[in-house]
Amino acid sequence: MRDRIAKFLAGKTFAVVGASADRKKFGNKVLRCYMDKGYAVYPINPKASEVEGLVAYKSLGDLPETVHGISIVTPPSITEQVVSAALSLGISHVWMQPGAESAAAIDQCEANGISVIAGGPCLLVEID
Repeated sequence: MRDRIAKFLAGKTFAVVGASADRKKFGNKVLRCYMDKGYAVYPINPKASEVEGLVAYKSLGDLPETVHGISIVTPPSITEQVVSAALSLGISHVWMQPGAESAAAIDQCEANGISVIAGGPCLLVEID
């Protein structure tokens, strides 16, 4: 797990799928954590045009570039769709934040060579 986390955090660009404009929600806290540490990060939220002053994108496919990794902060059923999109876009690092884990999505990552972090630590704890 430590090796996967180190390789994930070695990237330069990330997306937070499930980014929220509500500062109390986990999707906002994860986004702000990336921002505070100086990472390039894109919020993904199909209902918002902006989150924390950043342009919000409706989906991973709408991003202006392919990101190194994604943090997923969605219900497990949505996580499965997000992993399918990540796979089709060539995203190779996925971090399912606590509560977003899906056994099917984890299996899909592992079967397709995507480095996955799930069922473990939260980005907010590991990035410091």
